[in-house]
Amino acid sequence: MHFNKPTHSMKRLIIYIFLFLTFVLITKNLSAQNNNFKLNKIFEGLKAPWSLTFINQNEVLITEKSGNIIHLNIKDKVNKKIKHNLNLLEYGQGGLLDVLYKDGQVYISYTEKRGDPDIKSDWSTSTSVAKGKFNKENINFNNIFRAEPPIDSMYHFGSRLVIKDNYLFITAGERGEGMIAQDASKHPGSIIRINLDGSIPKNNPKFKNKNDWLPEIFQIGVRNPQGMTLSPFDNKIYLSNHGAKGGDWFGEVKYAENYGWKILGWGGKNYNGTKIGPKWKPGFTKAIHYWVPSIAISAIAIYQGEEFKEWNGHALITSLKDKSLRKLVFSNIDKIEEDIIFKGKIGRIRDIKIEKHTGKIFLLSDKGSLWRLEK
Repeated sequence: MHFNKPTHSMKRLIIYIFLFLTFVLITKNLSAQNNNFKLNKIFEGLKAPWSLTFINQNEVLITEKSGNIIHLNIKDKVNKKIKHNLNLLEYGQGGLLDVLYKDGQVYISYTEKRGDPDIKSDWSTSTSVAKGKFNKENINFNNIFRAEPPIDSMYHFGSRLVIKDNYLFITAGERGEGMIAQDASKHPGSIIRINLDGSIPKNNPKFKNKNDWLPEIFQIGVRNPQGMTLSPFDNKIYLSNHGAKGGDWFGEVKYAENYGWKILGWGGKNYNGTKIGPKWKPGFTKAIHYWVPSIAISAIAIYQGEEFKEWNGHALITSLKDKSLRKLVFSNIDKIEEDIIFKGKIGRIRDIKIEKHTGKIFLLSDKGSLWRLEK
């Protein structure tokens, strides 16, 4: 039997077919890997929820922007509003924001009314943080931090809370004021570090080599950091930050450093299309990973647990704009690996927490629902 030799075009077709089948196989394997989980809705009916924190394995506190603190038993779904005394204002992006439970105490960030009550047009507010003893009926809060000065703005409150050792770290957004983030005589646009009772650590930058900084400021130059977490692996604090039109980033909180807003644009532009500044330049903190265009990055967590033990040490990134959960492998910063776990399944994702006993992942959606990611 005689066979004709394959022509050049036939060889090329065979190569294309081979590459296509390889692509299909890889895509299928990746898809199978990414979908090796169950996404279960465990509670709904919340109104503009913003944050959750675990009291124990079955009980959580959830904040709603309008001012409600919800106590929820995720096992039997029993829920109740907790009374409180916070003088807050739901105003644009502001309201009742982050909540953190630790050793019987509740720490909460909120948009505090700071305007003259006799002047109806005075809508001045601040990113403020209060502390109170946990009680299922009523929590009496006392302020332990106020961002100064108060500003009449609906934007960029930041407001995430993290406890490391005996310090409370707070993200204070720049309230849409741009270059205020470079003015360390003002709090907006900075990372704050205070003691758990609200007093000021004597080793903060002001007392070392930053005489002109406010004593609570730990780092400056951020825009709207809506994610912050403590890594159980390297004991470092990581944060996420909204850019403008592009320029979202994931990076590390660093003592007395400057992320550069609004000198730097991190790859983004102003909303009118004009250039802000370079992505990065020497003298400023460099982020670990950037997103251009923006994904509207929100809450973050460093995974530790048994449920997805292959993810241990990886960053979990939530998004508002494309409604995604992403996994970031950043152990080698010269070769960042990013994987989209899912997109568009539960709406805009506002918060993420990992239940430490099981390693199951809990996600809070702007749609008013609480979800559990598990195998």
